[in-house]
Amino acid sequence: MSESLPSGQEKAATVRSLFDRISPRYDLVNRVMTFGMDIGWRRRSIRELHLPVGSRVFDLACGTGDFCRELRRSGYPAVGFDFSFGMLASARTDVPLVQADILHLPLREASADGVTCGFALRNVVSLESLFAELGRVVRPGGAIALLDASRPDNPALRAGHRVYFEHAVPMIGGLLSDRDAYAYLPKSMAYLPPAPEMLAMLREAGFPSARRIQLSGGITQLFVGVRA
Repeated sequence: MSESLPSGQEKAATVRSLFDRISPRYDLVNRVMTFGMDIGWRRRSIRELHLPVGSRVFDLACGTGDFCRELRRSGYPAVGFDFSFGMLASARTDVPLVQADILHLPLREASADGVTCGFALRNVVSLESLFAELGRVVRPGGAIALLDASRPDNPALRAGHRVYFEHAVPMIGGLLSDRDAYAYLPKSMAYLPPAPEMLAMLREAGFPSARRIQLSGGITQLFVGVRA
C-alpha cells in the first residue's frame, strides 16, 4: 500500500470528510464518470442476491441512497447505513437511514436476509472487520452482494482504464465537484487486496460459496456469497 495513503483512524476521518464534501453532487458525478453504467451494476448486484421479494436487505455505506432505491424498486424492504452525515443529508430515498459505522452495526445477530454495499470496500479501516460483521448480521442462508471498482485483466483494457481512472476521473470530479477528493478515489484502489485474498477472507467469515464476478470488462467487481 502506498505510504501516502492514511490508515487506521486517520483513514476513517479522511474518508468521512471526503464524502461529506462531495455529497451534494455525488450522484451527478457518478452518472457522468461511469456513463450511467453504475445503475446497471447495482441492479445486477441485487439480482445476484437471489432472495425472495420481501426479504430484508441492509445497504452498507449507503451514501445518497442509490442502492436503497433499487432495492425498494425490486421489492426488498431496505435500511441504509452510513457514517457520513453529509451523504445521509443528501440522500434521495424514503427508506430508513441510520448514521453508523458499518464495522460496528447497531443490529442483532442474523437480523439481515441480505446485505449490499457499493464502492466502499476500499474505504473501510479493516476489511476483515467488515466481513466478520457481515458474518454476524446475515442469517444462515442469507446473501451478500459487494460491489467495488477493479482493474481489467486484459492488458489493453487495463492500460486504457488506468488513464481514464487516474486522469479523467479527477478532472471530471474537479469540474463538477472536488478535484482533491476524486484524485484520492483512484489512489484508494491500493487498499484492496487481490481478489483471491478477498474471497478467502469472505469464506473464512462464513460465506464458503463466495465468488467474484467481473462487470463491464473488469472495471468493476462484484463479490457474492451465501451465509453458511
